[in-house]
Amino acid sequence: MQPQPGTSADNPPMLLGGPGGECEAAQRRRAALLQHAFYQLRVHLKRGKDLVARDKSGTSDPYVKFKVGGRLMHKSKTISRDLNPVWDESFTVAIEDPFQPIQLKVFDYDWGLQDDFMGSAVLDLTQLDLGRHTELCLPLHDAGKGPDHQEYMGELVLAVSLWPRTQEDREQASAGQTGSGLSVAKLLPQVTQQYFQRNSKLSDVNRRLKSQIWSSVVTIVLVDGKNLLPMNMEGTSDPFCKFRLGQEKYKSKVAYGTLSPSWLEQFDLHMYDDQSQELEVTLFDKERSKDDCIGRCTIDLSALERETTHRIRQPFDNGAGSVFLLLTISGTTASETISDLTTYEENPRERQHVEQRYALLESFNNLRDVGHLTVKVFRAQGLAAADLGGKSDPFCVLELVNARLQTQTEYKTLAPQWNKIFTFNVKDINSVLEVTVYDEDRDHKVEFLGKLAVPLMRVRSGEKRWYCLKDKNLTSRAKGNNPQILLEMTVLWNPIRASIRTINPKEKKYMQSETKFKRQVFLRNVMRLKTLIMCVIDFGKYLQSCFEWESTPRSLISLVLFIPGCYYFEPYMVPVGLLCVFLKYYIVLSLTGGWASHGDDDDMSGEEDSDDDDKEKEGKMSLKERLHAIQEVTQSVQNSIGHIASLGEGIKNTFNFTVPFLSYLAILMLVIAGVVLYWIPARYLIMAWGINKFARKLVRPHTVPNNEVLDLLSRVPDDMDLAAYRELKPHNISESERRREQRKKHKVN
Repeated sequence: MQPQPGTSADNPPMLLGGPGGECEAAQRRRAALLQHAFYQLRVHLKRGKDLVARDKSGTSDPYVKFKVGGRLMHKSKTISRDLNPVWDESFTVAIEDPFQPIQLKVFDYDWGLQDDFMGSAVLDLTQLDLGRHTELCLPLHDAGKGPDHQEYMGELVLAVSLWPRTQEDREQASAGQTGSGLSVAKLLPQVTQQYFQRNSKLSDVNRRLKSQIWSSVVTIVLVDGKNLLPMNMEGTSDPFCKFRLGQEKYKSKVAYGTLSPSWLEQFDLHMYDDQSQELEVTLFDKERSKDDCIGRCTIDLSALERETTHRIRQPFDNGAGSVFLLLTISGTTASETISDLTTYEENPRERQHVEQRYALLESFNNLRDVGHLTVKVFRAQGLAAADLGGKSDPFCVLELVNARLQTQTEYKTLAPQWNKIFTFNVKDINSVLEVTVYDEDRDHKVEFLGKLAVPLMRVRSGEKRWYCLKDKNLTSRAKGNNPQILLEMTVLWNPIRASIRTINPKEKKYMQSETKFKRQVFLRNVMRLKTLIMCVIDFGKYLQSCFEWESTPRSLISLVLFIPGCYYFEPYMVPVGLLCVFLKYYIVLSLTGGWASHGDDDDMSGEEDSDDDDKEKEGKMSLKERLHAIQEVTQSVQNSIGHIASLGEGIKNTFNFTVPFLSYLAILMLVIAGVVLYWIPARYLIMAWGINKFARKLVRPHTVPNNEVLDLLSRVPDDMDLAAYRELKPHNISESERRREQRKKHKVN
């Protein structure tokens, strides 16, 4: 019979006493452990037995990590192609807290890929006899799974011993490190010498690990700074920020001549298990000779919740101002996060609690909490090959306005399986979820593989389905073999909170790129505006034809309606007339079944804004520089025309029920306006409107001025948005193609 963890064959495990506490022997052992300053732990890792296979050949390349409180103590050598490896290696470490257990994790080494998890075990030092050699056999399990789903993953055989050390040994060791010419061997026994020799090599081991294995991705959006210290004679500064997380660094661009810079930069830093989880932010002023430090601050990432975008306004030291960040910790590996779908089990009580939170009776409890979105990211297929070997290293990014979450990276595959579940707090039901797939490179740069935009109003809750990935412009399919992604989305929301939020200003997306001047975009916006102008011209011609008696029946009916209409006109008739337009479109769409479809459509062959179409080459760069001022003017004209066209198309799409929720909300607003105008004279309404405008700054000085009608129209998608939201039909891979791909994979293997 094999000994159990934390026990030896000669010494049986200690039993707990009655319900009143531990037995007397356990209390004596605890008291003995508290008497010593620190301990030396000797570990002899002997072998492994019946380990799990992670390679396609039915074997593994195992190695073991020893950790205390997330800090790496020792990493064993790698044994190639063996499920019963024999390491036969020893090491000695100093233990400050013997009551903190040691975690042993076994991994399968994959060259250039993410190492596969093979099981973990826990070594309890309180069960060891001081100064005595103990043989242990530790079974391996997956700690991420519950106790009811544990499976046997092999065993580790090792011998350990715990030796007490005094405070004098600690002081002598410190003096040996700081003194010149004094070796640690003269001050401590051989065991302590081995410990310091091993500890000096750990930094080299950590540096090698940081280039291979990371546990999380820290996504940072540097938004702006406020109230910075002036550093030059003009009373301004030229600030820029430096970020440091472990060995990775990032430097922002310089904002010249300001104390409230707006950087709007997004970047990623990688976090490792064996490094500090403090993000260092340093603010500098750009000088010709040297950079002056304005202020510093640190952010403890271990205290932040994972898979959530945090809005952080962090002050600098010594009152040097503050910096505003959007920070998200995501991309964790599947075996170390609760968002892993393979171990996820939906809790009915939790779902009932969420449904109750957004019930109609709870509408006025928290007006800012509009809804709750759950996204399950299963897998993708048919992606384009971004690497030279015909494969990619894909990962998926989900963005909802300013919230940004990310999956782990699956290496060397065109059909990744992420199996992740993410949740978002919905602040506006009219927001759009953007799902983008990237390829990761060794230098942490990314390459675009496909994108998808799904408005929350079009989400089919609880439906697991394939979505076709599009190009960057969301106009046609992305490169690859019909790339698509398998998602399941569920959104729960409160209609009353959503209605109140809709008539308030829209949340600004910080990292929205500014549209630069392009000839194709300019011409497209002009054509969109021309279409609206032609509609107005056609309506004017129609009215003119009524006055010109081009059609006698039409002009006669118009005359009969015009005279009593002018005689009996009241202001409330304006919203009533607009309601008639809604009624017309509702009847037409109900009879024809032509509701705004958000189903599958074929590819669109519309214009694509490709930079490759520009014929200007490097020889004309000087001409571009000379025309820079003209380009700025044309850019503003282009964007203004596009804004006017979007507003007109938004009005049109409101009447034709493109988004039924917004159209019904507009109908409700018109009904209320009609009733108010019917019962209250227009002069009183104008006076109330003027008093509200004058008193707003005095009563509510921090409120943002807004127009409810324009806020509603800003949520209505224009024709360009509808083209981007249109879904493409995902192609099914035929049985013959599947067999052909399986043969190719078999040959490659």
